[in-house]
Amino acid sequence: MDASATTSRPGLADSLERLGTETAFSVLARARELERQGREIVHLEIGEPDYDTPAHIRDAAAAALRAGETHYCPSAGIPELRVEAARYLSASRGIEVDPAQVLVGTGAKPFLFFTILATCNPGDEVVYPDPGFPIYESAIRWAGATPVPLPLLEERDFAFDLAELESRLTARTKLVVLNSPQNPTGGALSPAETEKTAALLAGSAAWVLSDEVYSQMVYDGDFASVASHPGLLERTVLLDGLSKTYAMTGWRLGYCAGPAELIEMYGRLQSQSTSNATSFAQVAGIEALNGPQDSVQMMVHEYERRRNFVVQRLNAMAGVSCNMPKGAFYVFPKIDDLFGRAAQGRQLQTSMDMTDYLLEAAGVAVVPGEAFCDDRYIRISYATSMESLATGLDRMEHAIQQLT
Repeated sequence: MDASATTSRPGLADSLERLGTETAFSVLARARELERQGREIVHLEIGEPDYDTPAHIRDAAAAALRAGETHYCPSAGIPELRVEAARYLSASRGIEVDPAQVLVGTGAKPFLFFTILATCNPGDEVVYPDPGFPIYESAIRWAGATPVPLPLLEERDFAFDLAELESRLTARTKLVVLNSPQNPTGGALSPAETEKTAALLAGSAAWVLSDEVYSQMVYDGDFASVASHPGLLERTVLLDGLSKTYAMTGWRLGYCAGPAELIEMYGRLQSQSTSNATSFAQVAGIEALNGPQDSVQMMVHEYERRRNFVVQRLNAMAGVSCNMPKGAFYVFPKIDDLFGRAAQGRQLQTSMDMTDYLLEAAGVAVVPGEAFCDDRYIRISYATSMESLATGLDRMEHAIQQLT
C-alpha cells in the first residue's frame, strides 16, 4: 500500500460550509474564557432565564427518577406528555390538536431542521424573518433550499409589511417561517396583523412554520397564532417548548404539532437521530404544562419590569436608540450612529467591533446584530437580574462615553 494513502485525511462534506453557528454561544464562550482569566463579566448575551426551574417541576423529575423513569421511551414522546401538549395548544390557540399530531423532542430547535428537511427540495424557496433567529437561514442553506429574507422594519416595531410578504410568495415558495414574539427584536404581530397574514398565506401553496416559543411572553396586546385561522391548521407546524417559559433550558424539551403526514416524517427523522427526549424530563414536562402557572406569571411580570428599565436606560445613551419590544426578553438597540468613533486605539465599524469593545473594555457580553443579518444593531437579553442589568448598562454607557 502507498504510504501516502495511510496519512492523508479525507475531506469534509461541502454542505458543512453552508451550516452556520449561533453567535450568542460563541460570545458566551469568549466571555467564559475571560472569566477564567479573572475578569468579571456581565452576561447580557444569552437568551436564558436567570430563574431556576420551578420547584414543583424539579420535584416531578426527582420522583420520576426514583420511580425508574430512566429508560428508552417512544420516539414521538411519552403519550401523557403528548396529551398535555395537545391540550395546552388547543386551549391557548383555540384549535383542535390531536395528541397523535404532537411530537416531543430534545428542545424545539430540531423541529426547525425537521420542517425544512421534510418539506423542501434543493432550489425551493423559504421565506424567513430578517433580522431573525440565525438557525433559520443556516438550516435553509444547509438543506439546499433558497433563503428569501422578509424584512422586519424598525418603524413598524419590527413587524413586516404585508405587501413585502406578498411580493415574496411565488410558485417556488415551499415554506414560510414566522416567529412572534420574535428573537432578536422582541417584535410581535398584533392579532389584526396575524389575521391578515393568515388570510394571505391561506391563498398560497406554502407550508407554514410558526415558531411560538415566546407565546407566553407578550407584554403589549394579546398573542395570536396563524394556525387559529381557517385554512392554516392543515399546513402549519406549531413550534413550542419549555425552555423559555418554564426556565428549563438545560432540560432540552420541546414539542411541535402539525399535519399527521409531517409528524410521521418527523418521527422517522427523530428516531434516526436523537431517538427520544429524556424520559424523566418528559415527566417534568407534564407537570410544567399541567401544574401551577403562578411562577410563569411572576417571571413574565418581572421581565416586563426589566424591559421598561432597559429601554429607558438605552434611549438615554448618546448614539443609541431602542424600540420598546412587545414580547420575548430581548431588546435590539440601534448603535450604528457610533460607527466611525474610536477608543483605546480601536475604531468601531461594525456591530462585531462594538461587541468586542464592550466585552474587552467594559466586561459586558452582548450579541452583534450581524449574527441576525442586520449590522446596525446589537442584541441584549434582559433575562437576568436587575442588578446585573444596572451594572451592565452602567458599564456600557461609560464605555460609549469614552468613544471619540
